[in-house]
Amino acid sequence: MEAIPENEEVKVSAPRDSQTASEFIDQQLALEADAREVLPYKFDKCTNILGPLRQNIFACLTCSPPPASEAQVYTPAGVCYACSISCHGEHTLVELFSRRDFVCDCGTSRLPSTSPCTLRSDPATGSRGVHSQEPHKGNHYNHNFQNRFCACAEEYDANTEKGTMYQCLGLGTVETGGCGEDWYHPECLMGLPRHWYKQQEPEARNDGVEKKLKDAECEEKDEASHPVPQGFPDEDDFEAMICYKCVESNPWIKKYAGTAGFLPPVSNREKSAVTGAATAEPVPADPSVTNSLKRKASADGNDIRPSSPTKRVKDDSATASHDANIPSGLARPSPTNGASVADIPPTTAKPAETDSKPQHKHDLLPSSPPAGRFSLFLKADFRDHLCHCPSCYPNLIPHPQLLEDEDTYEPSISSDGSSQHHPNGTHGGSSRASLLDRGEAALSNIDRVRAIEGVMVYNHLRDKVKEFLKPYAEEGRVVSADDIKAYFEKLRGDSQAIKEARDDAGGGDGGEGDNRREQSGY
Repeated sequence: MEAIPENEEVKVSAPRDSQTASEFIDQQLALEADAREVLPYKFDKCTNILGPLRQNIFACLTCSPPPASEAQVYTPAGVCYACSISCHGEHTLVELFSRRDFVCDCGTSRLPSTSPCTLRSDPATGSRGVHSQEPHKGNHYNHNFQNRFCACAEEYDANTEKGTMYQCLGLGTVETGGCGEDWYHPECLMGLPRHWYKQQEPEARNDGVEKKLKDAECEEKDEASHPVPQGFPDEDDFEAMICYKCVESNPWIKKYAGTAGFLPPVSNREKSAVTGAATAEPVPADPSVTNSLKRKASADGNDIRPSSPTKRVKDDSATASHDANIPSGLARPSPTNGASVADIPPTTAKPAETDSKPQHKHDLLPSSPPAGRFSLFLKADFRDHLCHCPSCYPNLIPHPQLLEDEDTYEPSISSDGSSQHHPNGTHGGSSRASLLDRGEAALSNIDRVRAIEGVMVYNHLRDKVKEFLKPYAEEGRVVSADDIKAYFEKLRGDSQAIKEARDDAGGGDGGEGDNRREQSGY
């Protein structure tokens, strides 16, 4: 074996599981930034004590699993954002997004007593954690709490779902014949099968090779997106949607179809469960109106949340961390391809009367609503065109979402020290900010002189440690445990005494006779 010259420096590579100080800091900052992006709000307070709120709700499939059959007793339940993390963080969750006038069910009898709410205290004993409390009777539930959505009642799978879903404004609950703020596929709103585009008969072709190429092209396109049926409005043309179920439960709103603030109605062609007959075929729209509404949207695979709370787009990517069990893909953008044209043309408004009688907005509405079952798509200014006269206003009172735009409750933003930015682009600080807050709180409870002295000692120690780590970070060297131990021995001024004690024990500097093991100090 070749000998190594004495004057040649031996370079020892760092172990694979080790990292430099700068690498460790960069990794921690990156993890903190990812955590703040996924969970930007504080999760230390349950919203149950705040009463009914419009808030983001999660269904816990672990504590309240969907029934295996209709005969099985099932109790739906929803929890707030904070409880979904603090109390159900390791469970399988379904994100339902905003729900109106909802009170968190965590800690109530709707969930098992083995899963208490750890964020609230028992009013009788004062101990942390409550369960089996009386739930709020005003909560409304639908099949979304079983991880089923839309009129097709399809189970949601974030890994396979593609296309955009739209949330109904919710003018009716399940008990009143409405949908309870359900989410819909465009084709299901129109009464078409989920994979309607696959059932279309291909054109007769003499060339079999050309047909195979066409089929392969369609399959490839289907893997990337879910096409939108022709006749469904472009998502840029409307702000909100009222499904055909809620329209049927509130027939007074049918007259607004196709008037100012409302797009022409979109018919639901699904066969009636009673008569077995299909709904009336839509009347062809005016070509000028059709051409002005047509628009195609380009494909977009970005993984972000939609700007409108009534629209959510499903993505084929799986989520991570806490969201791994949450189908946050419910709100991901996807391609929307198809012409935007309504099935039924706008009805001509009734001409205004010329007498001196005060005129109301409902006087401008058509005398009879469009026939058939249909959904309504609302523009951003639709509230300005709703009639508020004494005879019409009682229809609006039960639905405050028709009177003004609703605010959704959001917890406080977590402290992230956003003013401090890492040179590599990451934000440095939720842990820094929280440690600073804790330090300030501790200092506020001690004597002022001792607090000042403590701050001075901390600053001195911080500067010393930074000075010690700086050369390691600049040279990319690994900081070993022995280096850190030796440095703090030197910093305490007892390195020489420790060395002498080792010599007296016969071990010398790392000698074979040193059989002592380190013990924790005082």
